[in-house]
Order: sequence, then C-alpha cells, then structure tokens
Amino acid sequence: MAKKNPHLGSTLESLLREDGTYEDAKTYAIKAVLAYKLEEAMRAQNLSKARMAKRMETSRSQLDRLLDPENEGVTLHTLRRAAAAVGMHLELELRQH
Repeated sequence: MAKKNPHLGSTLESLLREDGTYEDAKTYAIKAVLAYKLEEAMRAQNLSKARMAKRMETSRSQLDRLLDPENEGVTLHTLRRAAAAVGMHLELELRQH
C-alpha cells in the first residue's frame, strides 16, 4: 500500500508557517503588490519614473528602491508620498491574530 502524503490537502500558508517562512513570504507579497499597484497607476497616467520621482520630490534611485519587491527598507513616509503622487492614499491596519 502506498504511503499517504501528510501534506495532502494542506494549504500553502500552513506549509510556510510550519517551516517558519510565512512572515517573510507575506512581507514580500505585500511589497510586491504595492509596487505593482504603483507601477500600474504610473502606466495609467503615462508617468515616467523620472516624472514620478519629481512628483514625489525624491530621486529616481529612491523610486527604483520603492518599486523593487526585494527591497523591504521602504518607509511609510515614502509609500505615502508615492501614493499621493498618483492620486491614491495609503491605508495601514493593525489587527489581532
């Protein structure tokens, strides 16, 4: 008789929690979604990176860091300025587990 797979029917979330990488994966996903939404808004408004950086009153390299999903070192202030530059606003929420 074949061995039953203990992970059959489990979720990706449970697997990531089990191996201790859930929070890192979630942080990466949040940053990737924020970067995607900003880039999408920039495309919709036909905004170049140079023009976006100017609207944010920052450098093009700072904008590149913001749009890089691998770079987690982005401040809330920078995210707020980026959102405002494309006519959006940033919402942040803390909740109990």
